[in-house]
Amino acid sequence: MLNRTLPAERADSPGVASLLRTLHKASEAVEALTDLVRGDEALRAAFDAAVELVAGRKGRLIISGVGKSGHIGRKIAATMASTGTPAFFVHPTEASHGDLGMIAADDTLLLLSWSGETAELANVLAYAKRFDIPLIALTSREDSALGRNANVMLCLPQVAEACPHGLAPTTSTLLQLLVGDALAIALLEHRGFTPQDFGVFHPGGKLGSQLRPVGEIAHIGEEMPLIPLGLRMSEALLVMSSKGFGVVGIVDAAGALVGVITDGDLRRHMAPDLLQQPVETVMSKRPRVVDEAMLAARALLLMQSEKITVAFVVDTQRRPQGIIHIHDLLRAGVA
Repeated sequence: MLNRTLPAERADSPGVASLLRTLHKASEAVEALTDLVRGDEALRAAFDAAVELVAGRKGRLIISGVGKSGHIGRKIAATMASTGTPAFFVHPTEASHGDLGMIAADDTLLLLSWSGETAELANVLAYAKRFDIPLIALTSREDSALGRNANVMLCLPQVAEACPHGLAPTTSTLLQLLVGDALAIALLEHRGFTPQDFGVFHPGGKLGSQLRPVGEIAHIGEEMPLIPLGLRMSEALLVMSSKGFGVVGIVDAAGALVGVITDGDLRRHMAPDLLQQPVETVMSKRPRVVDEAMLAARALLLMQSEKITVAFVVDTQRRPQGIIHIHDLLRAGVA
């Protein structure tokens, strides 16, 4: 019998031990918030009211806060703006020195303060009251100045910070961020915000490429290898060779794509009289196509799953509007 020695119990380094403690605190905080949302009808009603309030206003969502809450507020504003809710961040100190003029009568305010007593927010709060600008408070104290003066109060559970001294905002800012993101997504869904809408606000980088309609990348016009029904294979091969896609599309009298001929079709129908045969006898009928409005990322996934390298881009009547090679998508940065 072989002697086996059990592995020694792993000892975490101080850094890893700290990481695990922080993750545990974060997990406890998220669980506390989840339990509160499930069981607190007031918080559930307040969240719905916040969604309806922001969605029903003509203006923008103005977000403000100081310190770590301010940093979270900036991120929430960026997420809102990119998902269809016009929003921006106003620093409360700058607001007291003229930036209050950035807040208009049709806007809505979202103020972040864990204690609800942040002195720097006093002027923003007074301005909201003076001009009847609705206010959503994101705080952990319902009885705070911010909570008492809010039109909608989102009260978070008072959780312990991950900081061993209980001082550095960590789990508290995590909960603020989660609720802010949840509000952004609820507004996105309320508005029916689509991936195409998302692409309008994200034209740059890989994400922008993925969200481009495939019709913007396709080869169009004279670049498309197309011939009508009724021609012979000799003519089809001339077009197929001259365009360089390794495929030729066959269209009917209405201009709809009814078939394609590929290198594989040529091999399957190889015979001495191939060049004399009508294209109808060789073409593959009802080929896979991509819709001109399809997102580039979706087109790439379709082509990969169907194991095709070239596809015609068609309109709703299957009329070719372009042709796309998988390499076109890769060069565009879709993958």
